[in-house]
Amino acid sequence: MLGLLALAVASLPLALAQNTTDHIVDLGYTKYQGVLNQSVVQYFGIRYAAAPVGELRWRAPMDIESHGGYDQSEVQSATERGPICVQGAPYWRNNPTLNSTGSEDCLLLDVLSPQQPVNASLPVLVQIHGGGYDQGNSESNPGYLIVNQSRGQMVYVSIQYRLDAFGFLSSAEIRENGNANAGLLDQRAALMWVQRNIRAFGGDPAKVTIIGGSAGGGSVMDQMILYGGVSNPPFRAAIAEYPWWQSYKNNTILEMQYREMLTATNCSTLACLRTVSSETLIAAMQTSLDTGYLNKVYGWGDFYYGPAVDGDAIRDLPSNEFKQGHFTKVPLIVNRDGFEGYNYSPKNETTQEQETTDLQLIFPYAKQSFFQRLYQLYPATAFNSTLFQRQSIYGDYIIDCPTYYMATAASDWGQPTWKLIFNAGSQLHGADGPFLWGPQSAANNQTLASIMKDWYLGFVLNLDPNSVSYSGVAKPQWPQYQSPSTTGFSIMDVNYTMMGVIPDMDANERCDFFHGQSYVVRN
Repeated sequence: MLGLLALAVASLPLALAQNTTDHIVDLGYTKYQGVLNQSVVQYFGIRYAAAPVGELRWRAPMDIESHGGYDQSEVQSATERGPICVQGAPYWRNNPTLNSTGSEDCLLLDVLSPQQPVNASLPVLVQIHGGGYDQGNSESNPGYLIVNQSRGQMVYVSIQYRLDAFGFLSSAEIRENGNANAGLLDQRAALMWVQRNIRAFGGDPAKVTIIGGSAGGGSVMDQMILYGGVSNPPFRAAIAEYPWWQSYKNNTILEMQYREMLTATNCSTLACLRTVSSETLIAAMQTSLDTGYLNKVYGWGDFYYGPAVDGDAIRDLPSNEFKQGHFTKVPLIVNRDGFEGYNYSPKNETTQEQETTDLQLIFPYAKQSFFQRLYQLYPATAFNSTLFQRQSIYGDYIIDCPTYYMATAASDWGQPTWKLIFNAGSQLHGADGPFLWGPQSAANNQTLASIMKDWYLGFVLNLDPNSVSYSGVAKPQWPQYQSPSTTGFSIMDVNYTMMGVIPDMDANERCDFFHGQSYVVRN
């Protein structure tokens, strides 16, 4: 075990340099001008696909090279942040400030390049933001700190994609006259743009790693199972941070979501939905989020909209796809935090009866035998409150156990795999964020922040988290999940004062129980 020492790391100022005459990249179809921010050249608001408005709503994105209409002689400014995608909020979150914000014209990405790259073909880290598939944007996880710690050896890209009903309305009519899972197709389109254009920013398209946390981690998982798992993906490695495996809604609920949107817009057809204003659609989307919760279609902790099985892009439930080996085989890192379910559990439950009523919305097709076994595995006597019992159940179901499923599947198929449990910081969902992305003031141990970035940089640069130590901070060896020299599943455990290798605590009968259940009953 390795003790952690305090380490002061200078904060990264965000003042922009005054001289913007340089930093122009030529993409062939247009040019973009970035701006120097200390030792990072940043390019904001780059379009990777045509605006998905009007007739392009709920359709696969169209590449920007053929549909952008740019004058190749003009230089586009990439010095200011572009609009974020339309944001929403599930009823239980009670966050009206997010309602009616964002734009449909949001298929943008940002690029951060080191001012002094070590060569002209650097590995690339592509961030898919989280936020429950209804919140977040390309600046949710700024990459300045990790690019600087790379010493000129990495390019960072962060993308945006359609959210909520704009990205994940997946009814039968949409599948027949459009594309379900449009948000996932946006992500794939952004990755294909990176393949075609990242060389202009000094990146190597053959060395792309995708990363995401929460719904971003779930999106990384979805990119791995997209089209049943492709053999030539637009990435060579993946990092799924606390991957959010929100229940895939069945066809009954998908149709209900669609009908709620029709009713709220006074439409009767998909063609009509494609003609109404953005403002009308945004209001309808939020109405559907409220109505669905009040009608007990979804429960506390669920974000209602999200990926669904459509038979094309997503061909089966994630649990089945990983069980059957239907996923893209690449080196993988997965992690999770200590108390993943706490933020997504109601704080007013005090009895098992209340808890069961709540959980029946999360597991709508569960029978009495399900709850009998569930409470055998999570006995009330093992927890000091109903809240912590519920957070353990939900945290295991939605994130903890999926890290076990992904790690075992990837390693079983011969892929180098590493897993980490992060019990430092707040220990809550997203606790490792400040240690990787900042702000530095939120990371209460800068030594750990440096180690975390070194581990991730080693994986991005060399497909081995142990391969670099740019911070100069000593760290323990992080073994592969199924290393030939170990027995069982070895993971890295990080807590407030120590870090070291332990067996995977998620390799247990609780996760085996959830793995034996369908994450949704399709009908």
